[in-house]
Amino acid sequence: MTVPMLKIGAVLSTMAMVTNWMSQTLPSLVGLNGTIISPDGTHERIISGLYPGSEEGWQVYSTASDPDGRCVCTVVAPARNLCKRDPRNQQLRLLTEQVQNVSQSMEVVDLRTSRDLQYVRDSEPLLRGVDGHLHTYVASPRTLTSKTLQELKGQMSQLRPLLSVVEQYRLDLQMLATLRMELLNLSIILTAIQEEVGAYDYEELQQRVLLLETRLHSCMNKLGCGRLTAVSNPITVKSSGSRFGSWMTDAMIPSSDSRVWSMDGYYKGRRVLEYRTMGDFTKGQNFVQHLLPHPWAGTGHVVYNGSLYYNKHQSNILVQYHFRSRSVLLQRSLSGAGYNNTFPYSWGGSSDIDLMADETGLWAVYTSIPNAGNIMVSRLDPRSLEILQSWDTGFPKRSAGEAFMICGTLYVTNSHLAGAKVHFAFNTNTSSYEYTDIPFHNQYSHISMMDYNPRERALYTWNNGHQVLYNVTLFHVIQSDG
Repeated sequence: MTVPMLKIGAVLSTMAMVTNWMSQTLPSLVGLNGTIISPDGTHERIISGLYPGSEEGWQVYSTASDPDGRCVCTVVAPARNLCKRDPRNQQLRLLTEQVQNVSQSMEVVDLRTSRDLQYVRDSEPLLRGVDGHLHTYVASPRTLTSKTLQELKGQMSQLRPLLSVVEQYRLDLQMLATLRMELLNLSIILTAIQEEVGAYDYEELQQRVLLLETRLHSCMNKLGCGRLTAVSNPITVKSSGSRFGSWMTDAMIPSSDSRVWSMDGYYKGRRVLEYRTMGDFTKGQNFVQHLLPHPWAGTGHVVYNGSLYYNKHQSNILVQYHFRSRSVLLQRSLSGAGYNNTFPYSWGGSSDIDLMADETGLWAVYTSIPNAGNIMVSRLDPRSLEILQSWDTGFPKRSAGEAFMICGTLYVTNSHLAGAKVHFAFNTNTSSYEYTDIPFHNQYSHISMMDYNPRERALYTWNNGHQVLYNVTLFHVIQSDG
């Protein structure tokens, strides 16, 4: 093993241990809006374009190996919301609520005291008058007549509400004593938490977490293409639409485009919904509608560099629709390709032509009569839709459930139903194939779309009206700067 690879392996191991420690010792530093997964798995928080694993919210960034398959290491980091499970975070939330309650109580006492004090001030002249009269009558009892006695009784009646004010003061003093004890308890608990956490400043720790994430992303970007070895458990993002459909983000690398597109149905559809972010997609908000000039066939659509590429209904014509200009930029026939359920996947649905993208570019998966129904894979020029190169995989398309490209290799599933697995792989770099056995959980038992997105290194699927993601594990060759 080379020295650069040993250094990278050491760095990755250290970074993984640091993130593990931080996830178990820090309360949540970053709050992200999103939905929490429900018992039936219909919602999942989406974080920074990297999707949490199925267990304990962990994010699997990638795996790596040298060309001989040695020194395999996995880079993992906790999802940002993982720290919210820390008991001390619960303590902080309870303390915050108690502080709010104490503050509200203090405000109530302050308002009542101000009101009553004003009442006392307004009653002060009357009190002084009564006090003066009483001193006079004590000093000279003969001056007390029935008339002056009635006047004194009237003045005393006006002062009677002061009794309730004084009683309220007594109760407020008891409340202040209680609040004082609560504040003392809060001070003791906060001191204990401070001693437990140590001298670290929360802002400093947040900066450390962000720096660590940046280093992990930088490390991941140095990992080259690799071979699929595993598919994670499903992550259900949303439940919407009919049984068949497709959804996607832009597959172009690099890209900062955060939009999400959804296309419900497989037959003569024209309506494309565009959401601003993944969060908006999960909530069904902040979207615009595109009405395509030509209807689509199947679910094998792909968004690449701001354009939608799809198969025109009842034809083998490929269409490029540009979202910003809302116009068709290009149409071209995929020569010889079957259409209209001539050579679909096993589930049918006019899935004759499947467009997809990976790290190396834009692809079309289809078949034709001269190829005896075997899957053809062709690399396309995204600017002209001309075929750059084609391969005959030898795998019958009607026996395939779905297919997707990763790093120039076509992966084919053996079914669209429950029990499906990745069964076949064709490498366009070597023009060779192999049979694989990579299982994955088909949670809703009917997949009508499965595409790989190289930006997020995740599989997007439409499964019986559910939009589902899978993380993938790849064997990578590390690209070192020397």
